[in-house]
Amino acid sequence: MATPAKRRARGPAGERGSHSGSGSSEGSDSGSEGSGCSDSDEPIDEEVNIEFEAHSISDNDYNGIKKLLQQLFLKAPVNTAELTDLLIQQNHIGSIIKQAEVQEDSSDDEEDDDEVFGFISCLNLTERKGTQCAEQIKELLLSRCEQSCDHGVVEQLSKLLNDSTKPVGLILSERFINVPPQIALPMHQQLQKELTEAQRTNKPCGKCHYYLLISKTFTEATKSSSKKKEGKNQPKEELMFANAEEEFFHEKALLKFNYSVQEESDTCLGGRWSFDDVPMKPLRTVMIVPADGIHGIMDKLKDYLSL
Repeated sequence: MATPAKRRARGPAGERGSHSGSGSSEGSDSGSEGSGCSDSDEPIDEEVNIEFEAHSISDNDYNGIKKLLQQLFLKAPVNTAELTDLLIQQNHIGSIIKQAEVQEDSSDDEEDDDEVFGFISCLNLTERKGTQCAEQIKELLLSRCEQSCDHGVVEQLSKLLNDSTKPVGLILSERFINVPPQIALPMHQQLQKELTEAQRTNKPCGKCHYYLLISKTFTEATKSSSKKKEGKNQPKEELMFANAEEEFFHEKALLKFNYSVQEESDTCLGGRWSFDDVPMKPLRTVMIVPADGIHGIMDKLKDYLSL
């Protein structure tokens, strides 16, 4: 089981991209794609040093995890309440990020002490076959793949998701945009340790032949066409990853495709994203990575994200 306080990472908040919300820790909701409207369109460049701690997932984290799942799936028909429950039930897998305890007394911040700034976990879709959320996720991905990819890619995805002899684990790694990417390294390392231990002790989620990721990505709106078929040529499209470390998974994926979520990301729900004043089109990038390739990815993450 994960230890109560696994790793600390210190870094400046609000260091990635430009968004219509605040980049400070106090406005963490506004840095997420599923957040509400902001009162101001002015980007905030202030740096705030905050220490984060990783803890085991518990019942108290339900609302925070569900909120982060909603920013990933947006308006897609996925039962995020059930998915959150499943992640909490298998608390031998996964971690949540919270702000480290502050010595100074601050009664105004008491309600924010348990705020979840991010989490990482894994759901074995093969083991959870028959649960509503697992079936909805598979249906969502197959439907989006049919709309965006060649028939051969759709067949390959369907085979991978439905082969009971080679389980697929869905890695879920979500955080507010103002959490520094360096924290992803200890989170992913701890997850891999927990998955290895779960396999050794024959616990749920321990055996995965493939890992599936659904990443929040963006591309320049002027360079993409919503009507264009995007199959094997998709990797040539320049993608920006909201979670920078997931680009390394993308490089090693045996199957990958993008689909647009622009219609689901209205002003209030999705914000107005831009990089260097260039409007960005919000996407989801689906990747399936062989489990035996994870160690190589971890090595690259270590080189890229070491504190």
